[in-house]
Amino acid sequence: MRIDELCSKVQAYLPAAPVEVIRRAYEFSAEKHKKQRRASGEPYVSHPLEVAHIIADLRLDVPSIASGLLHDTVEDTLTTVGHLEADFGPEVATLVDGVTKISRINFTSREEHQAENFRKMVLAMAQDIRVILIKLADRTHNMRTLQGLPPAKQESVAQETLDVYAPLAHRLGIQWMKTEMEDAALRALHPEVYYQLKRAVAKKKAERERYIRETQAILKRQFDAAEIDADITGRPKHFYSIYQKMRAQNLLYEQVNDLIAFRVIVDSVRDCYEALGVVHQNWKPVPGRFKDYVALPKANMYQSLHTTVIGPRGERIEVQIRTREMHRIAEEGVAAHWKYKSGSDIDLEDVQRFQWLRQMLEWQQQVKDPQEFLHGFKEDLFPDEVFVFTPKGDLLNFPQGATVIDFAYRIHTQVGHQCTGARVGGRIVPLRYQLQSGDTVEIITTQKQTPSRDWIKIVKTVRAKQKIRAWVKQQQATRSMAVGREILARDFARHGLDFGKMQRDGSLEKAAWQIGSRGIEALIADVGYGKVAARQVIETVAPEAIERRGPEREGTLQRLFRAVSRRPGAGIRVSGIDDVLVRFARCCDPLPGERITGFITRGRGVTVHAMDCVKVLEADPQRRVECVWAADGRAPRPIRLEVTSVDEPGQLAAITKTIAQSGINIAKAEVRGIADRKALHAFELMIANVDDLSRLMRSLTRVKGVMRVERLRA
Repeated sequence: MRIDELCSKVQAYLPAAPVEVIRRAYEFSAEKHKKQRRASGEPYVSHPLEVAHIIADLRLDVPSIASGLLHDTVEDTLTTVGHLEADFGPEVATLVDGVTKISRINFTSREEHQAENFRKMVLAMAQDIRVILIKLADRTHNMRTLQGLPPAKQESVAQETLDVYAPLAHRLGIQWMKTEMEDAALRALHPEVYYQLKRAVAKKKAERERYIRETQAILKRQFDAAEIDADITGRPKHFYSIYQKMRAQNLLYEQVNDLIAFRVIVDSVRDCYEALGVVHQNWKPVPGRFKDYVALPKANMYQSLHTTVIGPRGERIEVQIRTREMHRIAEEGVAAHWKYKSGSDIDLEDVQRFQWLRQMLEWQQQVKDPQEFLHGFKEDLFPDEVFVFTPKGDLLNFPQGATVIDFAYRIHTQVGHQCTGARVGGRIVPLRYQLQSGDTVEIITTQKQTPSRDWIKIVKTVRAKQKIRAWVKQQQATRSMAVGREILARDFARHGLDFGKMQRDGSLEKAAWQIGSRGIEALIADVGYGKVAARQVIETVAPEAIERRGPEREGTLQRLFRAVSRRPGAGIRVSGIDDVLVRFARCCDPLPGERITGFITRGRGVTVHAMDCVKVLEADPQRRVECVWAADGRAPRPIRLEVTSVDEPGQLAAITKTIAQSGINIAKAEVRGIADRKALHAFELMIANVDDLSRLMRSLTRVKGVMRVERLRA
């Protein structure tokens, strides 16, 4: 009978809805899944039916609900997208196909694959945002029935939900869905915490309900006296938000304040501010705990006034005040903006109000590095926002911690490139200044300024990082072209060859493809980067020149190179020679497994750099020598690692235990507390090779409380 309930639910908000399409979709799904059962033992069709109910709770259209009923048919049965298109039309087929592609995303896969899957999801959202709403409904029901899965699978699905789907629900403004998924994930990941909180909340249930009734009555009398028509509700905060507060502030449950939130729903914006005045007039507000999201809405269109006051009996209570329309948007998010026309067409104009989604689309087209896109995507799911003004009074939002450089790049790429500082409220501030809500920012530029690689460490927005990296890469490419051209012209001349002529007659073009470079310019750049040796190019384009010239005579630098004192080379082979004085560059601390190159240093032998070190391109190409790791070069090398975590007892022990379990020795360690109850752990570790380092960094990111793991280079 649930299908009858579903049709009735849809007709309640869409009286003219063609519910026969929903019934046909249910019958089709039931037939295709008839031999399948869920892990709980229930008939499989119960899952798509419950998903369709959740979609109806979001008040979406008939194609969305039909797609919810059919969403697993392509993935789990022999049904094809073509079958669905023939039976239900192209709109439903496209929605099911989009949900199927997202369902196949493995969010626990290797990071490179994961990043590309995030790209696909963003593109699917952009094509039709109903796709992700259907997927969120699917995930919500999966979390409701999570206990039917094996424990390891429960943890995997729950972590994925916390990492991706709950933040997406928040970004789309669907708060009830976010809350439900977070609480279900907490139950799976930390059952002891969840049930302890549940018992603690239940223990005080009668007392809490009595307090809510008393406070509601007081508020009702105050609003009636002020002639404000208001609906007042009180509720305890959900388990996951309590857990987050306990963890962030290292509190016991009994120590957590403002566990109860009151919601005041009024008729107009004017009533919102009048109601706020009444609350503050009767109860003392807590300093720093007032937020005006009515005048400054969140990126997901959420609007409300938030204040925390010292309420009856000296208890802290949070009060949220909003209009009925604001409340609808707060609960339903983007789903509240569907406009139903004749038939079932949807006007997507309102979806375009989600500026963050448009920015994600722009970034995914510009950012070529998939890991960079993945990092930016995750960052953008958790935006603690600040709101600042341009000199003209335009309002811009940024993530917490954004600097004036982020602001400059938001204005224009060239403004960002030439930014030297800013005026905030009339006073000059440096590039590292972090934006604060209410700031009016005016960027100071000069034509002599250029971006620095160090800027990447202090900016927060994906746009700024992408623009800075693009500029740095362009500068490196220009430099490598100049160096490569100089090396090739010199070595060609030494072998009696005309470099310019071979460029013109196509010989160099042919050699480039034979070597594996994509054209002449790519080949020249590869020589400049050190990826390809000039001798290899000459051997490809004119092997007879190598034979004619015979063995190369030593130059001045080579003689100097051989004259320096000899001692073991730490597992490095330099130009085919083992016994040579070698030192490692501290700017990049190369590890076995990484591509390397060397530079002859007068009186100090050869300095070995990682091939991608920025100083490689800045050095004299004539001093460069080829280096490779010797087969027996396995001696551990010192590297520096920085770990950011929550600042709480036992955190250092957990991190060092993970390092020890990886078989890695800690040469030096330093720990200090930083802002926002965080701790910064700086380690010098002895690492044998780059694979060991990668494994350790992955292990550290899985340690509870660890927020970031980064290898430090000078």
